[in-house]
Amino acid sequence: MTAPAIRFEQVSRHFGEVKAVDNVDLEIHDGEFFSMLGPSGSGKTTCLRMIAGFDRPTSGHIFLYGQDVSDLPPYERNVNTVFQDYALFPHMTVEDNVAYGLMIKGIAKETRKKRVDEMLELVRLPKFGSRKPSQLSGGQRQRVALARALINHPKVLLLDEPLGALDLKLRQQMQVELKSIQQRVGITFIFVTHDQEEALTMSDRIAVFNEGKIVQVGTPPEIYESPASPFVAGFVGTSNLISGEVAKRLTGSEQMFSVRPEKIRLSFANDRPETDMISVDGIVRDVIYLGLFTRYLVEVEDGADLVVIEQNLKTTSMDVLSAKGQKVRLHWHKDHISHVGA
Repeated sequence: MTAPAIRFEQVSRHFGEVKAVDNVDLEIHDGEFFSMLGPSGSGKTTCLRMIAGFDRPTSGHIFLYGQDVSDLPPYERNVNTVFQDYALFPHMTVEDNVAYGLMIKGIAKETRKKRVDEMLELVRLPKFGSRKPSQLSGGQRQRVALARALINHPKVLLLDEPLGALDLKLRQQMQVELKSIQQRVGITFIFVTHDQEEALTMSDRIAVFNEGKIVQVGTPPEIYESPASPFVAGFVGTSNLISGEVAKRLTGSEQMFSVRPEKIRLSFANDRPETDMISVDGIVRDVIYLGLFTRYLVEVEDGADLVVIEQNLKTTSMDVLSAKGQKVRLHWHKDHISHVGA
């Protein structure tokens, strides 16, 4: 059985009184695209830096394919890192940037040339070798940085918010491209991000961080459909959290539950509820038309506010905006609620 690519064993990293990482246990499988997701200051980047060797644990151990690397310097670990700012040499051509690691190792020029050509083909930049980084777009520079990191065949590739500097459309294109490249090269990618859409789009599994701890690990559907806590429900997408008297009236229990906005169907207040649905009446307080879909804020009985998202399949902006102030009935399947811990 293959050892985990990365294993954290009760790892902590303190900066004075601040517990940036607090007693973390984690296993990352060989060959998976694994994302560390969380807000700023949650500990995800510190974990990445400890895998790279830029930071060392205050306590605990980090294993790379079964080898304890906790005290090894970065150059003795078979990992490479891609940064958000690309870190390319501006005076070098694309070809020389990609070949830099091989040149440092003393690899023969002909072999370097062949490997560089293979890498530029992989990242779809086969004719860009003679250009300088300043002659490339942000997405192209990011692909050069990726090629440079992959050319040494690391066992693990670390990606520290590498798409953060790109505009939305390019970022979405690069998400698909990164996942495709990872599948082709077959090595373990560990991706740090605060963007839940990035994590859901690309990952085999996700670790959600908060305040130095991992609060949930799972596949994208597990994280999204079955959040383990109110924090996960609120951070990964938008979720309606319902508890107390409102929850008791709807489900028979005061235990907090979440329901995603896109799972709720909005209809006129006099519509009869279906037998397998939970229903509640309310008034539309706000309407936000967003082209592909519309977001409704509905105040339901007992004063709770629920967010509802519906695709604009048959409606226009005038239709949806006219809903403001109307009485409506909300329905959702019982199977679409997820009970969450406190």
